[in-house]
Amino acid sequence: MLLQLQVFILPLLLLTLASADLLQNPSFESPPSNLPIDSKSPFVLLNKNNTIPGWTFEGTVLYVTADETISLPNNGHAVQLGEDGIINQTFLASADHLRYVLTFTIGPPDQNQNCSDNADIVISAPDSKGVFSLKQPYGKETWESYGHYLGSWGDGESINLVIHSQADDSNTSSICWPVIDELLIKSMPKLVQGNENLLLNGGFEYGPEFLSSSTEGILIEPAPSVVQSPLQEWSVLGTVNYIDSKHFFVPQGNAAIEIVSTGIQTSASLKEGSSYSLGFTLGDANNSCVEDFFVAAQAGSTVQNFTLPSKGTGSAKKFSMKFKADSSVTTISFLSFAESQTKDGILCGPVVDDVVLRVSSGMKPDIQWTLLVILYFAAFLTFY
Repeated sequence: MLLQLQVFILPLLLLTLASADLLQNPSFESPPSNLPIDSKSPFVLLNKNNTIPGWTFEGTVLYVTADETISLPNNGHAVQLGEDGIINQTFLASADHLRYVLTFTIGPPDQNQNCSDNADIVISAPDSKGVFSLKQPYGKETWESYGHYLGSWGDGESINLVIHSQADDSNTSSICWPVIDELLIKSMPKLVQGNENLLLNGGFEYGPEFLSSSTEGILIEPAPSVVQSPLQEWSVLGTVNYIDSKHFFVPQGNAAIEIVSTGIQTSASLKEGSSYSLGFTLGDANNSCVEDFFVAAQAGSTVQNFTLPSKGTGSAKKFSMKFKADSSVTTISFLSFAESQTKDGILCGPVVDDVVLRVSSGMKPDIQWTLLVILYFAAFLTFY
């Protein structure tokens, strides 16, 4: 029992220690130097006489202050990356064998501006690159928060985080340039498989850090590689919303996955020909998503469809399926291809949580042998 308690507490301790932010001035609340005192515009163009604490910049970069025309998290400050706008900051990796994941927020441009298209934000680090932009409505706020895998580096290694704008339209005057705010880097340890679950991160507790303004969750874009996914040990096949128990209904623990499109996937090393049981919980996030959810659970070549009627008020139901491993490496996935929306037009979908993979029948061979030895010696002592 003590060993199990230690195994349970250690990952939580590591997770807590790994959540400290590594960036300076991550929300741009420390203003640039030499700002004009009499400026009444929420957008102030920066030049060579300005410096942003913690950051360097080049190209067209504006300092943004929330007002009635632009909404920002916590009614604070941000930066807008205009044409060829770039900001960057260097931080030090804090330990070996840690994964670094960035959470950030993309805000809207000036509401009075008419745009033909939105420019993208490109996030890059030595091991990764991601392209993001404001798209469809995923929440009631005008901004969206995203999670992005940055990389894995050795202790003390210097990492340069670069963020720049990117536009496809040659007519830059009609482009709405992105606003970026609230950046947070989280480091996560390598997970170790426990005795109760053959899957790592089956409860989705290891993912992007939730921001103070993450009332709508953290969006994760397609990340087909498990190695480069911000959701540890899972690849993302479409768009999912990483939700927390503070703002949503989460069946178990602090976090869960809401499938907005397609789904998630992982793999497990199993014994070919052996039987296994896959248990999981489906639910709704208590976000007024009224729908009959259809979720396909796949384990290797075995596929089963599950239905969950949702009233959008926060409910969950446990499901399970049995299968035989047809390969030594078995793919586990949860897919939902129906597009769901609330009455307000916000995209939503089924919640997946508490995914547990176990040997289907009988006990593990090593446990069986241990019990046989114990029973043998007990009988021997009783006899003599």
